[in-house]
Amino acid sequence: MNFLEELEWRGMLHDATPGLDEVLAKGKVTGYIGFDPTAPALTIGNFVQIMLLSLFQRSGHQPLVLMGGATGRIGDPSGRDTERELKSFEELDANLEHQKQQIFNLLNFEDGPNKALMVNNLDFYQNMNVLDFMRDVGKTLTVNYMLSKESVQKRLDSGISFTEFSYQLLQAYDFQVLYQKYNCILQMGGSDQWGNITSGGEFIRRNLGEKAYAVTTPLLTKADGTKFGKSMGGNIWLDPELTSPYQFYQFWINADDADTPKFTRYFTLKSREEIEAREQELAGNPQELKRLLAEELTIRVHSEEDYRSVLRVSELLFGRSATKGQLLELAKGELATVAAEIPSFSVPRELLANGVNIVDLLAEHTEILASKGEARRAIQGKAISVNKDKVNSHEETVNHEALLHGKYIMVENGKKNKFIVMAE
Repeated sequence: MNFLEELEWRGMLHDATPGLDEVLAKGKVTGYIGFDPTAPALTIGNFVQIMLLSLFQRSGHQPLVLMGGATGRIGDPSGRDTERELKSFEELDANLEHQKQQIFNLLNFEDGPNKALMVNNLDFYQNMNVLDFMRDVGKTLTVNYMLSKESVQKRLDSGISFTEFSYQLLQAYDFQVLYQKYNCILQMGGSDQWGNITSGGEFIRRNLGEKAYAVTTPLLTKADGTKFGKSMGGNIWLDPELTSPYQFYQFWINADDADTPKFTRYFTLKSREEIEAREQELAGNPQELKRLLAEELTIRVHSEEDYRSVLRVSELLFGRSATKGQLLELAKGELATVAAEIPSFSVPRELLANGVNIVDLLAEHTEILASKGEARRAIQGKAISVNKDKVNSHEETVNHEALLHGKYIMVENGKKNKFIVMAE
């Protein structure tokens, strides 16, 4: 695989230093991307950069992940109109450890001559005092050079602190250290990082008399122009506690048809031939293209079992013939996912311990139906089910025996209206 050609056809190449293609053709190269732990977990925005490292590794080169234990404490001004709120060292350290584990699951750190490396840039600075930093690092670039960078220019009117202004120096020095310790000649990132990356190239040229290279990807946007990775509820996380596997899967399923070719090229590990053959075969079926991408990414980011769980939840929510057996097979976590996706109501556990009339449950203790009269008519019309069992009389009661995993009851009003009642 030719790395730059691969990025080109996938639409993932925004800019590259001249001469890089000749260097890559000569043999294995070490290249890095930095990840600052300012968020509790990685997002699908970070996933773009992980894909860049994956493709780099699959092209026969060695990816290096630089965790920003130091730079995360400063805050990158790139792409921001205001100062970042500084996070505590404890929070940053916890974020970093969690993100490390996520990255370990997505890159090969174990096998082969080009297995990935991971480094923490806090190791570069924790024993360096401020005078050493000012003499050894701060002397390399002029203020004029630093002011010319877009990330700084955009902040001159609104203001930028010396702390964030100095971020460029840290990222540049990172590149120099990695060049010296690991012969890392390439830094990659999003297009908003071009200024910081080329500053690192200047460090290496001025201080070491050597040549370094850069590659950036476009900032991925959706067909409607909005930033990729955002939804109505915020970020889509690569963490099941923050974005459930079901929600992750549904993000891809519900993507705009116009975005599917772009998303596929950015995130699939399949070859160009496989992708183009699939798109030709399914040209009239964009939903199947999205489903296949959602399946691949859910398994890769989460697991095969999580994907199977997603299918079970989807069948219960959207399947036309979901059975009581399928409902009873759901794990407690899967029922929690169901409860998060459909209207849910909490009732006191004591209410169910004593048994509650079905009409009272529907109209008084929840808002499933607006009145007791509506509840009785729905029951009379055979529309109401509790845990997939039809309710045949308005005198029936629901008690604790109906609780699934000691907490959940599914109530249905017709085929499309599903609700979860939770005992609290």
